[in-house]
Amino acid sequence: MTNPYAHTVEPLDPQKPDHKFFNLRKLKDPRYEQLPFSIRVLLESAVRNCDQFLVKQDDVEKILNWKVTQSQTVEVPFRPARVILQDFTGVPAVVDFAAMRDAVKKLQGDPEKINPVCPADLVIDHSIQVDFNRKSDSLQKNQDLEFERNRERFEFLKWGSKAFRNMRIIPPGSGIVHQVNLEYLARVVFDQDGFYYPDSLVGTDSHTTMIDGLGVLGWGVGGIEAEAVMLGQPISMVLPEVIGYRLLGTPDKYITSTDIVLTVTKHLRQVGVVGKFVEFFGPGVAQLSIADRATIANMCPEYGATAAFFPVDQISIQYLKQTGRDMEKLSYIEKYLKAVGMFRDYSNTAQDPQFTQVVELDLTTVEPCCSGPKRPHDRVSVAEMKKDFETCLVAKQGFKGFQVSPDRCDVQVPFQFNGAEYSLAHGSVVIAAITSCTNTSNPSVMLGAGLLAQKAVQAGLTVKPYIKTSLSPGSGVVTYYLKESGVMDFLSQLGFEVVGYGCMTCIGNSGPLPEPVVEAITQGDLVAAGVLSGNRNFEGRVHPNTRANYLASPPLVIAYAIAGTVRIDFEKQPLAVNSEGKEVYLRDIWPTREEIQAVERQFVIPTMFKEVYEKVEKVNERWNSLKAPSDKLYTWDPNSTYIKSPPFFDELTRELQTPKPITDAYVLLNLGDSVTTDHISPAGNIARNSSAARYLTSRGLTAREFNSYGSRRGNDAVMARGTFANIRLFNKFINKQSPTTIYLPTGETLDVFDAAEKYQQAGHPLLILAGKEYGSGSSRDWAAKGPFLLGIKAVLAESYERIHRSNLVGMGVIPLEYLPGDSAESLGLSGRERYTVMIPPQLKPRMTVDIKLDTGKTFQARMRFDTDVELTYFHHGGILNYMIRKMSEN
Repeated sequence: MTNPYAHTVEPLDPQKPDHKFFNLRKLKDPRYEQLPFSIRVLLESAVRNCDQFLVKQDDVEKILNWKVTQSQTVEVPFRPARVILQDFTGVPAVVDFAAMRDAVKKLQGDPEKINPVCPADLVIDHSIQVDFNRKSDSLQKNQDLEFERNRERFEFLKWGSKAFRNMRIIPPGSGIVHQVNLEYLARVVFDQDGFYYPDSLVGTDSHTTMIDGLGVLGWGVGGIEAEAVMLGQPISMVLPEVIGYRLLGTPDKYITSTDIVLTVTKHLRQVGVVGKFVEFFGPGVAQLSIADRATIANMCPEYGATAAFFPVDQISIQYLKQTGRDMEKLSYIEKYLKAVGMFRDYSNTAQDPQFTQVVELDLTTVEPCCSGPKRPHDRVSVAEMKKDFETCLVAKQGFKGFQVSPDRCDVQVPFQFNGAEYSLAHGSVVIAAITSCTNTSNPSVMLGAGLLAQKAVQAGLTVKPYIKTSLSPGSGVVTYYLKESGVMDFLSQLGFEVVGYGCMTCIGNSGPLPEPVVEAITQGDLVAAGVLSGNRNFEGRVHPNTRANYLASPPLVIAYAIAGTVRIDFEKQPLAVNSEGKEVYLRDIWPTREEIQAVERQFVIPTMFKEVYEKVEKVNERWNSLKAPSDKLYTWDPNSTYIKSPPFFDELTRELQTPKPITDAYVLLNLGDSVTTDHISPAGNIARNSSAARYLTSRGLTAREFNSYGSRRGNDAVMARGTFANIRLFNKFINKQSPTTIYLPTGETLDVFDAAEKYQQAGHPLLILAGKEYGSGSSRDWAAKGPFLLGIKAVLAESYERIHRSNLVGMGVIPLEYLPGDSAESLGLSGRERYTVMIPPQLKPRMTVDIKLDTGKTFQARMRFDTDVELTYFHHGGILNYMIRKMSEN
């Protein structure tokens, strides 16, 4: 069908008539210039893709009328320009595509139709355990270990890159997905099929939002939803409110971007931006580099927003030049964005659009800070760290409490390491890691860490050898400029060797601590600390032996490593005493912003980025030499413990099954607030006493071959057994942290998987009870797939994290939400009742349903199917089932 907005199409350059664009200003609608810049991107996508079927003229009108419709829960379609996957979610996506091809063939369809239809960038930034501490060959040994453990997964991905169109794979060892996206993959403006249009994306990680710092609208979705987008489906989304965040002033010379982002995170958490866009404006934005903006945008999941958008300005264009982008592309990027009114001058208030609400931050008020000890939005001023930690020690068990007896607060546990005597106490630092794309994308904080290390070494300071130190940059460019500027040697002398390029400590892959350290922590029941420049520090995520974990800037990571404890007031206490007996304070070695910027101007240059990324897809010889099959249909290996055809489509029929009530369901787990996807589906080590370990042992594997849950996301048998296997899971049935539950028919205490298996064998459906923010944290599709495989039909929670709710919908699991004011406590629910959820034949978005208990009690809850499209997916038993039926019919 002809696009009704074809009249707006015109050439961007009269000299290139074949390169056109949809000129939104030719709509001649005064509402356009009032729209937030982020909403303009949604509008352009709707106009360009308007086919009167998937995208209708009415959808365009809804977006143009955003000022009114933003508050009306209006549903609109959005077709992002591309999808980005990391291998943790890339492997399951390719597994699902391969299994979907089988299912389409089974339904007598054409399996060739299962093909990604939009650019899909897959970055293999596989998390590897940092098993080699303080060795100059750490990087090579870790990369060798990575291929040894993950060869089969890599071969499978290489098959996928050949089997599916438009899938571009960046090999292992290249960097963290989000930093590679920022430095290399981001187009900012596409020039494809004869049209210019804004770059936009969804990604299978909640921190996809990092790219918003470069003016590319993007956010995280579940792997299940991303697969549907790759198969040509637009995202069905509720048109969001947009919070305008005005930045003013200039930060103090000692302030880092990490301090700014932790301040913004706490502020927006208090404002309440869940499910909304945040768009930054004001003269203070011009004070921030693209790396600073990307750091702020990266943390947007921690304040709950869908996206945190910085429209493109002249600093964005300068960044594209600095990172070696093609000059011809730069010319059309700027020209196109100016033509459609998407290029920003932050000093020009006449360009400020209308927002739902405006909040502001004066950058002069920001002070040095960390965040912790258990959540990324619990900001702590560095000046208050010692006092805050000591308060947390004795506070009641919770997000800010460890409930240590006051008479045990100052216990010291001596131990020996490498022939020398040391001691540990509460607050002792045992992990110090410069890690994660949140910070390693930013030359200012990385060079700041290097300059601080240089001054520390020159002042005679060292890091105790038992502290597990590591440096895992987001890309090879970081190593390049650290070496060229001369600071890498000083980082190495303090133990911060490059151990690899990928997600490591931030996702729990630090590897084991030295045995004497573990024994001392266990003996004293110590609250040992990890300090990392990451973005997540949830309980049980960073390391099983560090109960307190703080997010900090890379320079502060080094400072706390030198101090050896978080129980220090840097203003009043010396960082350390050097070999000459001199007290050295942090202020003596802290570099200023001016010092850092001078080094950055000299050493972070375009040729570095060009040199690193020109060979990024060819440089890894191990990847190049991998042999991969070329068949369109994948030949599943029954002996594989990594790649297995999932059972999601085993019972799929061409005809729809009518939804039925959930009758007499048992509660598998009774959970509280802030249950994260790490609690539901951990990514770290597979414990030797777990259900997954028993399964792998039965397949002939030894403990050293178990690898991690993240690595085995292509095997549903492992992942189902790993569901709710986090040692920090607090189940009210057990009343302590443990990955176990009560099998209610007999009262037995079992591992969660084993209990679920017994329920399924007896034919009993299952529910989960939960509190607020269920599913917060990483956008992990297995946190929905795993519960589905355990037989969980619904979750009843007070509220949901946005992406996780979408993932549950995508798997056909019903997200039920208590009505306002209701909770398990207010309704007197113990979880030991049996639940019947009444599902009427005619369903509507967000409708209320009756829930009846075997005790005779009845109450109501809301079904969180928010759109008609989500209800369609539910009727099909999930989004992938819907896609299979649709493709088999065409």
